[in-house]
Amino acid sequence: MSTTTRATRPAPSEPARRAWVEHVMGMPVSIHLRAADPGCDPGSRAATAAVAGAFQTFRELDAVFSTYRPDSQLMRLRREEVGLEACSSLLQQALAIGERAEIVTRRAFTTLLPTGEGDLAFDPTGLVKGWAVDLASEHLTTLPGLSWCINAGGDLRVGAHPDLPRTGAEAVRWRVGVEDPRDRTRMAETVTLVEGAVATSGTAARGAHLYDPTLGRAVDRPGSVTVVGPTLLWADIWATALFVGSATTHDAFSVEAPQYRSVNL
Repeated sequence: MSTTTRATRPAPSEPARRAWVEHVMGMPVSIHLRAADPGCDPGSRAATAAVAGAFQTFRELDAVFSTYRPDSQLMRLRREEVGLEACSSLLQQALAIGERAEIVTRRAFTTLLPTGEGDLAFDPTGLVKGWAVDLASEHLTTLPGLSWCINAGGDLRVGAHPDLPRTGAEAVRWRVGVEDPRDRTRMAETVTLVEGAVATSGTAARGAHLYDPTLGRAVDRPGSVTVVGPTLLWADIWATALFVGSATTHDAFSVEAPQYRSVNL
């Protein structure tokens, strides 16, 4: 997925904003802070510390879940060098989330993915990125007067301090451009959010990389599915499931995820 984000809020003077970018978990991650009014400082010491904490969350999850780092807890577990009880509780939580996702998506989502050797192994890659963003965002929600956006490889979550308005002219709105999978030079749709997440799954950017557990192979058809909802964890899970899944999965989406909506391109 490729997205562009822009914070908009009608005001006679432009409030301050700051952005930070790091390459972590194998992708560019950007954090944007936007002041709700010109008197707020998104570059304050507290804001800078919160952003540092958010990036540290990504690094911590990478140390646990990376499939590219041989020293990650996931890879050591898969090589049976350690038992699950000796690993971070995050691994147990990922197992539980994956099991739940498999059930609600009617087995369109799985954490058993092919390895380089051709067998299947526990690989929660499809949920870890969105989960990491949700966990990292907890550092930002406590910043008074600030709205924020975390963009992780094109999937993102936005939010604001609890005291800021969610509706009306005073709400800080973020416009998210959803790329046309058949013409990546244009945006097919724009989503406007004050709070929430946007995730896209498809083949335009990375080719046939999404595994269909029912067929036992990657899906190579063109197109994409974008899901908008409260958390990036479940938006990302559902985007993957809806792209690879059958009509049964699409029916389940309307029942199991009433707070989420999908855009099929």
